Amino acid sequence: MNKRIKFIFDLDGTVTAEETLPLIAEHFNIQEEIGAITKETIQGNIPFIESFIRRVNILGKLPVSEISSLLENAKLYPLLQNFIRENKEHCVIATGNLECWVDKLLKRIGCESFYSEGIVKLNKVEQITTILKKEIVVENFQKSGYTVVYIGDGNNDMEAMRIADIAIAAGMTHFPSQSLLPISDYLIFNEKALCRQLNQLL
Repeated sequence: MNKRIKFIFDLDGTVTAEETLPLIAEHFNIQEEIGAITKETIQGNIPFIESFIRRVNILGKLPVSEISSLLENAKLYPLLQNFIRENKEHCVIATGNLECWVDKLLKRIGCESFYSEGIVKLNKVEQITTILKKEIVVENFQKSGYTVVYIGDGNNDMEAMRIADIAIAAGMTHFPSQSLLPISDYLIFNEKALCRQLNQLL
């Protein structure tokens, strides 16, 4: 086993079997607004930071505690969840989502996590303070001597995947962003194949 390896996973649509923002949108009946932005972001037509700010402007008015409880029960890929649980010292989640929204979900997954942050007042997101740059997470682990395997599916994973030692485009929830295809070492479409590949890299 390679003790100096880190598997860095995108959260939405990679570890979760559904995108979390559309889940929130459906719960609060704002699917049209959020769905259009999410689709354009995944395809790379809107820069992630601009998209994220636009989505937080919409969702920030909603109760943080209700979103957190809702996302706690998001569907996870069970085989992947087991892999992370059994190898949690090697596994990391890197999500652009706000910590206050995904805190319970991340606790359920149970490995080290990095996320965006904001100020919460009166149970609502008042402002964003930090938007996670996933490539910084990759760089920091590489500087610490780790071989980094990055697993993602969206355009906002592109820079992290470009500099990772091994990049895996996961097409389990939807087809990966076209921007990932030229920089990926593997393109995988089901969780059984993904877990088999991750175990081979250990």
